[in-house]
Amino acid sequence: MPSAGAPETPEPPQRREPETESRRHISTGVVAFISAVLGAAAVVGILALLGLFSTTTTETTASPSDAAASPPTTVIQQVTTEIIADGGDINVAEAIAVKVLPSVVTVEVGDLGENDLEETVLTLTGSGSGVILQDGFIVTNHHVIADSTVSRIVLQDGRTYDTEVVGSDPHTDLAVLKVDLDSLPPIDFGSTDDVTVGQFAVAVGNPLGQIGGASLTTGVISALSRTVQFGDQDNLYGMLQTDAPITSGSSGGALVDAEGDLIGITSAIGVGRGGAEGIGYAIPVELVQRITDEIIETGAVRHSFLGIYGADYVESADDGALTPSGAEIARLWDGDEGSAAADAGFIAQDVIVSVEGIAITTMEDLVVELRLYHVGDEIKVTVLRNGESITAALILDERPEDPAPIVDEETSDDG
Repeated sequence: MPSAGAPETPEPPQRREPETESRRHISTGVVAFISAVLGAAAVVGILALLGLFSTTTTETTASPSDAAASPPTTVIQQVTTEIIADGGDINVAEAIAVKVLPSVVTVEVGDLGENDLEETVLTLTGSGSGVILQDGFIVTNHHVIADSTVSRIVLQDGRTYDTEVVGSDPHTDLAVLKVDLDSLPPIDFGSTDDVTVGQFAVAVGNPLGQIGGASLTTGVISALSRTVQFGDQDNLYGMLQTDAPITSGSSGGALVDAEGDLIGITSAIGVGRGGAEGIGYAIPVELVQRITDEIIETGAVRHSFLGIYGADYVESADDGALTPSGAEIARLWDGDEGSAAADAGFIAQDVIVSVEGIAITTMEDLVVELRLYHVGDEIKVTVLRNGESITAALILDERPEDPAPIVDEETSDDG
């Protein structure tokens, strides 16, 4: 499994703002810079260090009233029907640009302080990208906004607005910002159900936090269900891999299909000893929607917990092939309140083969599926026990903050 690293990036241009009254907005949670030693031939680089601003860059902040007095929004006509073009990918990309660019923003983060004149100034520490949801909510990556105190967005037309951090989830690397505007154009949500390798894909984000807004790159879906490991944080499971160029500052941007519908949020790039390898990763839209919905509703995310530790179950075929065939329970979680799996009657060495009718062939499949459900949801899980199929309904627990290891195998995982 690849681990995380972050390539160096040049200092981006400074954005000037009028010197007006100091603004008082301070948001919480905002850019953790994840780094790791590049010890393997190819590692995955989370874009936390990409598109950084110099820590010496300062700006006199504008007051919220100044932002409210900005010129009215220029609405670009949205493409709301299926995009059909006879001119090939170039014409499709042009139509996607018209539809998607207004829904992608630059996210700038930093810290507030005072200069020698006792004016409130903003020191920018980093930038990323974001995608507009409904009602002024914006999704971005957790690593974009972590560890800073101030966040703001820059629209495609250059207007800048303060935002508040509604909530953030390091386990899925997603966060939600809020701006007090109801006229922002939301992106259309698609689906990964029918996404296939080789399918046309477009990445939209703002590399290096450049003035002038987001840019667009094209490519294909290169692979499905990738696992990305970054630093000592959680693994990102079920990721989409694409060769559409994703570069510095693109974290939190959009990966869309040929109709301009969102299929993922860009979050990571592949990095080798020689630098970026032209490999990008995006969080699937189904997980994005599940996590952002809960953050918007409650301000936080509670992750479901089946209550097992396990590993891939592999069968041997007659011709000698080894085939992943399920998620084997190594041992049950034995916390003070037991576990959902134990309550359902599951035991060690049961092999989980489906969740709600979805086939499970690896522990990764199990984690990907469970992250789509909420704490308290009732699901049906099928296991194989001594060749017999057993299906039981269970109610999902909440994942402990730091579940204590109860098995010795380093390859085991929890779910």
